[in-house]
Amino acid sequence: MKKRAVASIMSLMMAMSLMAGCGESADSAASAPAESAEAAESSEAAESAAEETGESVAAEAGAVYKVGIVQYVDDASLNQIEQNIEAELDAKGAELGVTFDYADYTFNGQADATTLNQIAAELVADEVDVIVPIATPTAVIMQAATEDNQIPVVFSAVSDPVTAGLVESLDAPGSNVTGTSDALNTKVVMDLMFAANPDITKVGLLYNSSEDASKVPVADAKAYCEEKGVEVIEKTGTTVDEVALAADALVADGVEAVFTPTDNTIMTAELSIYEKFIEAGIPHYAGADSFALNGAFVGYGVNYADLGVVTADMVVEILVNGADPATCPVRLMDNGIVTVNTETAEAIHLEYSMFEEMASELKETITAEEFE
Repeated sequence: MKKRAVASIMSLMMAMSLMAGCGESADSAASAPAESAEAAESSEAAESAAEETGESVAAEAGAVYKVGIVQYVDDASLNQIEQNIEAELDAKGAELGVTFDYADYTFNGQADATTLNQIAAELVADEVDVIVPIATPTAVIMQAATEDNQIPVVFSAVSDPVTAGLVESLDAPGSNVTGTSDALNTKVVMDLMFAANPDITKVGLLYNSSEDASKVPVADAKAYCEEKGVEVIEKTGTTVDEVALAADALVADGVEAVFTPTDNTIMTAELSIYEKFIEAGIPHYAGADSFALNGAFVGYGVNYADLGVVTADMVVEILVNGADPATCPVRLMDNGIVTVNTETAEAIHLEYSMFEEMASELKETITAEEFE
């Protein structure tokens, strides 16, 4: 069940990446929520108290922190996040003269709730200093496991932490839980879809209805299509086999494009379904670059390597500098990166040059299982 830590050669690069304290606004290339007035007052009060007592919140050199990292399931984006969290923790540890011990506390739940609950119990028993859950289902379970002990939880890649009940607000989480979000701008994804083919009359929605991350984007996509007078066909699945059957059904129903939000279930199935859509000439638009890597026409969203770095930086702020998760705003990333699978684009004969003006960055990829 334990997952061997990934050794990285990226430490120097990560050390040069953006780092923002928990009191700063959440932004990468785009602006995000500013710190609330309550958070600012709390931060100032903490600094004042430290000055009066003569105590520093900075950790002593040589300190060792136990960091639990829990990944929801293997997929290219989530793997990339974990690797960059670990690399950044290594880099910050070397810079600050402390050790972030994650090697013995890194797990993968393989999308199984029972396994994730067992992992949570083990991390609590091990008295880790912080838990870093990757993806929404993992974060929800780790939140429940830390309600009584208040171990800090710094989640990564949670698309809608408010709807998931993880935080009271993005600006002021309000408890022991905060982190980074890969919130999806559904409207832009749909704009891309209709820019490539303005004559679409029927859109398929493919997702796992039990994933919290999919609920709001699916509702937004339905509203978008309704406003355009476009028919919507919804198909869902909770396993790879069910997703494959759902994809077959969308093809049979004659949809002209398919939208999937940042849905981990569909992501794990993408390599099994992308050829179905290619053979039918149907472009698949989805909410992460890993979808495009695994064969979808377009993946839209954040840079997951950067997301991992920022997540690790928040861990450092809390463990080393004494920041309070309750007043650490959730960090949002630039959501404007379009990744196009050029092999799929060629196979379905679809032009995508117009996307460059609609994105903060246009990337190209070919089909592969993992990012290099």
